[in-house]
Amino acid sequence: MAHCLEQNKFHLHYQPQVDIKTGALLGVETLIRWHHPRLGLISPAEFIPIAEQTGLIVPMGYWVLQQSCLQYQRWLSQDIPPFKLSVNLSLRQLQEQNLVTEIKNIVNQTKINCQQITLEVTESLMLYEPGETINRLNQLNDMGIQIAIDDFGVGYSSLSYLKDLPLQTLKIDKSFLDDLLAKEKNQVILQTIIELGHRLGLKIVAEGVESLEQLAVLKSMDCDYGQGYLFSRPLTDQDATALFRTSSFLESHPLATV
Repeated sequence: MAHCLEQNKFHLHYQPQVDIKTGALLGVETLIRWHHPRLGLISPAEFIPIAEQTGLIVPMGYWVLQQSCLQYQRWLSQDIPPFKLSVNLSLRQLQEQNLVTEIKNIVNQTKINCQQITLEVTESLMLYEPGETINRLNQLNDMGIQIAIDDFGVGYSSLSYLKDLPLQTLKIDKSFLDDLLAKEKNQVILQTIIELGHRLGLKIVAEGVESLEQLAVLKSMDCDYGQGYLFSRPLTDQDATALFRTSSFLESHPLATV
């Protein structure tokens, strides 16, 4: 894995996030992929945990951010309208003392507008040095970078960090959508999360949207954005470019506030 990272053997896919009410494109989430020359396509579910355990996730995370920002600038140079670029930030990266410096360096090197970046973190971040974590996220937020909680509602859910962290977005875990139509409890929980998020001034992204029935329920609950196979599978940069050329985009001027 370390050799493949050094040799740029990993590649990136981009999954669109759309406005649930209008279908307009909000942005994309960057997802890392590994096509091994001998073993073929290896699932992130297999190699990401190993990268976490070995610490390789730290340089891998910075590589993903840098390559995403470079690709974003290439899109802008092709007259693609500005949009949100979401990139995952690992727990191991958050524990790095030089996190903010590394990200500032990537921003300066790629000349990307910080307001176009959203960093997605998981709820487990609050288990380790929450004071330092909040401080680093506040520094990133002060740069204009937005922060999203990924997979909200599972694992180590705690309402306390909703008031402590500099959040702009909650991404609801797809497990709540899997049984959305069959289990009334899931609908109640989902509606509660959306209403709570809105009361706190947050935008809500539903992950794993796969059916029109799920979409109809999310619309009725006033969910803001959706991501999932109903809209698009993760795309190569070439396929994403083709999609962008046929898509309507959310207006670029409110990007700093969505």
